[in-house]
Amino acid sequence: MSRRDDARDVPDEPGVEGLVDHLFRERAGQMVASLTRIFGPDHLQLAEDVVQEALLRALRVWPFSGVPADPGGWLFTTARRRALDAVRRSGRFRDKRAEIAAGEAVAAWADGVRRAERGAPDEAWLSGLRDDQLRLVFLCCHPALSSDAQVALVLKTLGGFGTEEIARAFLTAPATIAQRLVRAKRRLREADARLEVPGPGELPARLQAVLASVYLLFNEGYAAHRGASLVRRDLLGEALRLGRLLAAHGPTARPETEALLALMLLHAARTEARLGTQGELLVLPGQDRSLWDRALLAEGFAALDRAARGDRVSPYHAQAAIAAAHASAPSWEQTDWGLILSQYELLMQLAPSPVVALNRAVARGMREGPAAALVDLELLLDEPRLAGYALLPAMRAEFLARLGRDAEAALALDAALALDLSEPERRLLEQRRASIGS
Repeated sequence: MSRRDDARDVPDEPGVEGLVDHLFRERAGQMVASLTRIFGPDHLQLAEDVVQEALLRALRVWPFSGVPADPGGWLFTTARRRALDAVRRSGRFRDKRAEIAAGEAVAAWADGVRRAERGAPDEAWLSGLRDDQLRLVFLCCHPALSSDAQVALVLKTLGGFGTEEIARAFLTAPATIAQRLVRAKRRLREADARLEVPGPGELPARLQAVLASVYLLFNEGYAAHRGASLVRRDLLGEALRLGRLLAAHGPTARPETEALLALMLLHAARTEARLGTQGELLVLPGQDRSLWDRALLAEGFAALDRAARGDRVSPYHAQAAIAAAHASAPSWEQTDWGLILSQYELLMQLAPSPVVALNRAVARGMREGPAAALVDLELLLDEPRLAGYALLPAMRAEFLARLGRDAEAALALDAALALDLSEPERRLLEQRRASIGS
């Protein structure tokens, strides 16, 4: 159920829909996480439903009655009342003391929201709020679920995304996403999944699934695989929020978490410079570096410093170091390609893949010349996992053109243009193809 769709037939009261949308985006994950803790993982769907119902009621009531003094508390109070009513009707509260405890817990949550909105949040309440959300992150990224299901569930439960929004983000039919979410929740019930941050013995393996899901979410936001928009800012923002949350919490504030956060921040800092005035894609050589977000860069470098304090190097460390090399270069010409090549060599040891090999070939070409790059790229042409990956023929075209082999470069670009691309990527390659000629 999309929030935008719910807003139909609501009187046009300036500011109300925007306020509700903002509150829901900011509070949905908090509310669902806390209600799931209070009523149990079996009631995850109920928690989502009552939060959506609270939104719908706000859209219908506030334009006439006015926005309440504590709108976040109003939303949560409305949601918890509906949840309590539903649980009472189901007969799940066989012990009256459990019902009283649940009522007290949700009342305390709403009181915390009111204090936070007055600018005087209670630190214990904020800590509990982070704990609730972290527990829900681990529930959504349970190993019984596929990576696609994990990301979809994170978006739905923690990001407040509607089914149609998730479908648009991944260019999938809403019915497919709905089925994926239903199956994911069923598997969680079958696995008797708990709403908890895993203990020390299980945490490292489980954390890797969480970090991978957050990174997948970030990548889709930073460079959408297909569609009219290269950047999905909502996905990008949600990935950064989850990364900061994981890095701020004791059990999950590990070096690899900080390295992933650094990687995402350093890339996100370049977002504004990646798009031209007409939405065209601008790659690093053509970017105006004065547009890079200095606050995000500083936050990213600080996270990378914290990541270096551990005794283990993860693939996120190597990728963050590559991003840092680009971010710290005063200009494209002054990029330290030797450092970048060394980090791709390290990455091939830590997490070898054809995509890493492709990027290493590009770095080698920048360091040692186009002929060296082409030797490595030719070795990847028969790699089945790169079939359909447009960057391979596109980079071959780049290095062929540098050697003056324009006819071969044109053929390589034609091959790249025949594959799935986002519209900004397609326009970039079409411009490059036109510059080479027929």
